[in-house]
Amino acid sequence: MQNINNYDFSGKRAIVRVDFNVPLNEALEITDDTRIRAAIPTLKKVLSSGGSLIIMSHLGRPKGPSEKLSLKHIVKRVEELLGTTLKFADDCQNADDLAANLKPGEVLLLENLRFYAEEEGKPRGVAEDATEEEKKAAKAAVKESQKLFVEKLASYADCYINDAFGTAHRAHASTALIAKYFPNDKMFGYLMEGEIKAIDQVLGHPERPLTAILGGAKVSSKIGIIEHLLDFVDNMIIGGGMVYTFKKAQGGTIGDSLVEEDQFDLALRIVEKAEQKGVKLYFTSEVYATNAFDNDAEKIICPSNAIPDGWQGMDASPAAIEQFREVLLNSKTILWNGPVGVFEMPNFANGTNSIAKILAEVTQKGAFTLVGGGDSVAAVTKMGFADKVSYVSTGGGAMLEYLEGIELPGIKAIRE
Repeated sequence: MQNINNYDFSGKRAIVRVDFNVPLNEALEITDDTRIRAAIPTLKKVLSSGGSLIIMSHLGRPKGPSEKLSLKHIVKRVEELLGTTLKFADDCQNADDLAANLKPGEVLLLENLRFYAEEEGKPRGVAEDATEEEKKAAKAAVKESQKLFVEKLASYADCYINDAFGTAHRAHASTALIAKYFPNDKMFGYLMEGEIKAIDQVLGHPERPLTAILGGAKVSSKIGIIEHLLDFVDNMIIGGGMVYTFKKAQGGTIGDSLVEEDQFDLALRIVEKAEQKGVKLYFTSEVYATNAFDNDAEKIICPSNAIPDGWQGMDASPAAIEQFREVLLNSKTILWNGPVGVFEMPNFANGTNSIAKILAEVTQKGAFTLVGGGDSVAAVTKMGFADKVSYVSTGGGAMLEYLEGIELPGIKAIRE
């Protein structure tokens, strides 16, 4: 397998899949350029090694061309961060001349890949009342044109780099299919390498004790990761809305808190499996509860298994965080995915922010800390701790699937 550090880019055109899916405001200005900055080391490596760049990415979830979701809106910021001007191809399928005429050190940005149905391989514009035959025909047609789409993208370059971990779990044209056209000239970018290395460090050869903190609203969305991690971890902290399903399944009262009654058997099975594996399970023992799902609602502190009727759990209490802190201070490797409270409401973000603070503290003392998932990443970033933990993952869904033990198409395509 090729490596970005020892590959000879001199005089070559590298087509690089990045994740420039950044948020834009009403004025179509970037409000957070984290994802762009994360890809800059890979892009600069190609340019400094005498190569030229063809950059491709998606933006949003368009159902066809959209002025609002054009990648032209990010050109200026990419130019500032790369320190060079960009050429822009407003049609991915007609960039032959622009690509062919690239000189070493030059950069071409392709338009939003998802303007084309071929990128995801899903047919568009099929009537809701279409017959099964018509749907099947539409699917076959887009698959056929997808092959031509991938061939066109591949024809622009001499080598392929995948640096978009956030889309590695999708078998799309630009992530999995294009790699086949570069059997001896494909590699991971620095961001992808870093992501894989960080997760492999947690699951492969971690320093122990290894603790996983899993938060978020639903057990059903985290079941795969919980079950898989029970084979690796020494401790598991479960917080957020998931806690109430476990507590009610065990006979507790949870008032009006979020609950998935169809997951009770599963919750009890997880508790049993943890016991069998010798994994210590910690749940948020005490919570702030409110009488309305509102930032300014009246709040009380109560045990998470004894919440009064009419009240709902919203955040971990200081006492619960203190218990988590004890576990984390004694851990050598920590994985964190998901908030432990209603993080989007400032009055119930304290538990999640406290976890971020504790992780920064234990990292300083020598622990390896990996943070992934939207709200967890937002918490460490907002608190100014993004550079005080060992690694912040950029890929929410991809990270979850990788932690579940699923082989990601974008990774497999490079390793094959």
